[in-house]
Amino acid sequence: MAPKKAKRRAGGGEGSSNVFSMFEQSQIQEYKEAFTIIDQNRDGIISKDDLRDVLASMGQLNVKNEELEAMIKEASGPINFTVFLTMFGEKLKGADPEDVIVSAFKVLDPEGTGFIKKQFLDELLTTQCDRFSAEEMKNLWAAFPPDVAGNVDYKNICYVITHGEEKEE
Repeated sequence: MAPKKAKRRAGGGEGSSNVFSMFEQSQIQEYKEAFTIIDQNRDGIISKDDLRDVLASMGQLNVKNEELEAMIKEASGPINFTVFLTMFGEKLKGADPEDVIVSAFKVLDPEGTGFIKKQFLDELLTTQCDRFSAEEMKNLWAAFPPDVAGNVDYKNICYVITHGEEKEE
């Protein structure tokens, strides 16, 4: 019986047994810290009440039950740390590596400065392909404000897209 069980675990069913290999150790630690913050009652499971409490602590006081239930239902069962990490892995699975994203921005930066003019990026994102809404642009500039000369550090944007935090320089 034991070999069968080991084989099943190695197979990974939903891929969760190998989820830790998807991230660097530092990323796992960051996700663990986030999980601990969200798990308000410290029972090792993120519940609807945990979500409500953490959102309230961030100023979102009137979150509807339906919204919380929809968040919880994104998981296939109780959200322990492994499930939490798996959910992030699934969300990030389609993201390109940082160097690929930086290369895409470099096309718009022929001088290789690492910056793009805010006005140029604003025009591209609101008029081409999957156009950004005014709200999305507002959120973008709030997260990545241009410098006083109107330049946007696209390498920092790429780092945040792939690592989830601002690069310390």
